[in-house]
Amino acid sequence: MNRRRLSLLGLITAVTLAVAGCGGSEGGDPAAPESSAPPSSLEQIQEAGVITVGTEGTYRPFTFHENGTGELTGYDVEVMKAVAEKLGVKAEFEETQFDGIFAGLKAGRFDVIANQVTMTDERKAEYAFSEPYTVSSGVIVTKADNNSIDSFEDLEGKTTAQSLTSNWYKLAKESGANVQAIEGWAQSVTLLKQGRVDATINDKLTYLDYQKSSPDDAIKIAAETEEKSYSALAFRDGSTELVDAVNEALAELEQDGTLADISEKYFGTDVTG
Repeated sequence: MNRRRLSLLGLITAVTLAVAGCGGSEGGDPAAPESSAPPSSLEQIQEAGVITVGTEGTYRPFTFHENGTGELTGYDVEVMKAVAEKLGVKAEFEETQFDGIFAGLKAGRFDVIANQVTMTDERKAEYAFSEPYTVSSGVIVTKADNNSIDSFEDLEGKTTAQSLTSNWYKLAKESGANVQAIEGWAQSVTLLKQGRVDATINDKLTYLDYQKSSPDDAIKIAAETEEKSYSALAFRDGSTELVDAVNEALAELEQDGTLADISEKYFGTDVTG
């Protein structure tokens, strides 16, 4: 989940945070065409009986194929299917690389993006968003028996394991940590458990996904950022009626417990709000 796009860029402005998974390319989309397709119409979607959804299909646990070849599944996929059912239509997923996903939305290849898109000011100026269905934060992860770190200030002089291209590298440096470069989450956990680093900073969803799939009592969350990041479904600007209907569907799914159930399935806890 270091690749979570813009995960928590809106989270800690003082350190220019991407999450932004789940979690896509920073900011807007330079490859997007100058002109956009018309906003998606709720009436047209319901008449067709289909809402077309742009997603990666390679971004576990949000949108992926089990064993690489199975049916498309994941947290975002299940949320979008549940929303489509509330709208009385079927969700059809079109898989694409994240680098081109906003261009595809603007060009009208799909009606909505379901791919842990973080709501940033830059994106909100260009696209319409549903209410968020995922809320996350940044966390410091340490060995379970480490009692010397319980705040970001405690990272001063400590060594953290971070990808140099992740959002968390700058936060670690700003916190006074010495950073050991790693390729991703798995390597950071290995170094942490070996005692070769003191901590690692990452998205909370990364930690929860790891603990859900491979429970590990050797590590813990030592501290968490106060600021949150919010991920939502993204639409072409002007899709007001469709967004309103989707928000109504999300509210019903929250009230009847569906969103919490999907969240528990993938993260072992409710990450919806």
